[in-house]
Amino acid sequence: MTDLLYQTDSNIREFEAMVVTADPETSAVELNRTAFFPGGGGQPHDLGWFAVLGQDTPVTRVFKQDDRIWHVLEGRLPAEGSVVLGRLDWARRYALMRTHTALHILCGVVWRDYGAQVTGGNMDPLEGRMDFEFQTMRQELVTEIETRVNREVEAARPIRVAVLPRQEAFGIPDLIRTKINLLPEGIRAVRIVEIVGLDLQADGGTHVAGTQEVGRMRVADYKSKGKINKRIYISLEGRSIDA
Repeated sequence: MTDLLYQTDSNIREFEAMVVTADPETSAVELNRTAFFPGGGGQPHDLGWFAVLGQDTPVTRVFKQDDRIWHVLEGRLPAEGSVVLGRLDWARRYALMRTHTALHILCGVVWRDYGAQVTGGNMDPLEGRMDFEFQTMRQELVTEIETRVNREVEAARPIRVAVLPRQEAFGIPDLIRTKINLLPEGIRAVRIVEIVGLDLQADGGTHVAGTQEVGRMRVADYKSKGKINKRIYISLEGRSIDA
């Protein structure tokens, strides 16, 4: 199986890897290790480049299929057994890391203060949306949530990642905040992302190291998507990728 570097260190920007499989029909390669996130849980896949013999080849798509990670390339495929240097589009990845963490802060605040479960979510760099089980939503409530989220951002809470056996992970109260448990039965180990003192969730995506890196979050809009389904849209201020 491919060693998923992003699961233990989201800050890896470059890495060396060996090409295990090259598939000319799909213009995709499989590596023995990768820092490219293949998408999932509402977070888009990474983009970037492979350097082969001094030439950069764009990585235009990354996806997971039958527990294998494939990198779709624009250009000539490297040969099986060759070594490539992978380089992430770091500005985009870091923006997604900030956004993903912002959504976890939002989820943590809404669960802690209002007891509402998540029914869906999605994100793009520096903007995202999350659906909650609220019967009613009004501007005063949205403003209150925004204030409380930014208070947690300013608290500079550290973020920790751990991988636990499934049985141990599911012994944690309220680990699954979504309305439906999206973890397949076949997964024997569960990756846990913790915002210390606020939120603890099963999650496979990439995150910043502390809430202060998220920066100020703004609730851009909110809508009713059903009788007990309300959608909150967020946006983040642009910040230096080295912040």
